[in-house]
Amino acid sequence: MKKPWTQRLYVRIYLAMLASLAITALLFGIVAHIRSDPEQFASGLETFGEIASDVLPPATAPQEMQQAALNRWRAKVRADLALYSADGDKIASVGRPLPPWQAGQTSSGWLPGYPTVFALKLPDERWLLARRIKPPHRPPLGLIGFLALIALIMAVGSYPIVRRLTRRLERLQDSVDAWGSGRLSTRVAVEGNDEVARLAVSFNQSAARIEALLHAQKSLLANASHELRSPLARIKLAVELMQSQPRAEMQQELNRNITELDQLIDEILLTSRLDAVQGSQDSRELVDLTAMLAEECARVNARLDAELVAVSADSRLIRRMLRNLLENARRHGGNAEIEVNLSKPSNALLQLDVCDRGPGVPIQEREHIFEPFYRLPGARESDGGVGLGLSLVRQIAVRHGGSVQCLEREGGGSCFRIKLPTQT
Repeated sequence: MKKPWTQRLYVRIYLAMLASLAITALLFGIVAHIRSDPEQFASGLETFGEIASDVLPPATAPQEMQQAALNRWRAKVRADLALYSADGDKIASVGRPLPPWQAGQTSSGWLPGYPTVFALKLPDERWLLARRIKPPHRPPLGLIGFLALIALIMAVGSYPIVRRLTRRLERLQDSVDAWGSGRLSTRVAVEGNDEVARLAVSFNQSAARIEALLHAQKSLLANASHELRSPLARIKLAVELMQSQPRAEMQQELNRNITELDQLIDEILLTSRLDAVQGSQDSRELVDLTAMLAEECARVNARLDAELVAVSADSRLIRRMLRNLLENARRHGGNAEIEVNLSKPSNALLQLDVCDRGPGVPIQEREHIFEPFYRLPGARESDGGVGLGLSLVRQIAVRHGGSVQCLEREGGGSCFRIKLPTQT
């Protein structure tokens, strides 16, 4: 459902900017109006007081003379005036009536209780009270026009900026909606280098990882369902045959199929866990890789040439990686001895080579063999393995910040080389 235009983010931001500008302009006008008069008027009266002390008749002059002087000065200063003696008696006044001078006031200043009336103490102790006559009110058209121009410039200049920002957010929202509806290949165009751009990059990275994870899970499920059928069918057949004619070799075949099925389920579960769980959740510890490798080599009678190497890793996963490599070499290497070499090319890196004398792997297949459930062309189920061993080897190596590759061995056969950082 399309949102009303009043609920659009860009409209809200735009109206908020205009409202802020209008309030700022209003406050500016009020402050300018308030500050434009009182202080200037007080300063003018002080100057007038200095002049008045020289121009006004002395305190002993007749009242008529002092009244006439006030009449002349009223037109010049545009103020209501009242002259008081030092005793507080009114001598003369002109203009609108002013409040009486208060005997408690001892210095020049605003008359208490009357913020518009200024009391000025003359040198001869007389007091002059004054209140400015406000001129006819005329709106400051120049100021209003200037503020209106600023508002117009702000309105025109801010709209494209605000609209561009919110348009990018709208495109991001559309992409998220499309991705959430099932179109997992949806990505957002990265524009600029601000927070919105970084949000788009984060979304694209998350979407790509989730898409790859779901694809891997679907592929794993499809291949697992296929691979599970074979041992289950053989087990079913063996059980039926044992009921009619039980034989020792049939029981051995049944046990072998059960073992293969158990191994397959175990490797499927491990593959699924490695895909779904982040590497930071592994239990890392300092592993004596040389000792662990010696134990696994003893199981398959492999020849080991190793330096003393320790690595920070998940011991369970590292042991599975070593066992899978050695089992793969035993399975495809025939009767030839397996050779294992462990070395440290640098303080921060270790290198493990597991080499066999099998038929080797064609160069075009050396990357495919690390894919789940992949078998080389011509391989048979009777050869053993379910196609997950080398896939797990790569997953574990990558999880520990390393890599694995299949190399051709001089004289025939294959070498699987693993490189791992000693600290991960």
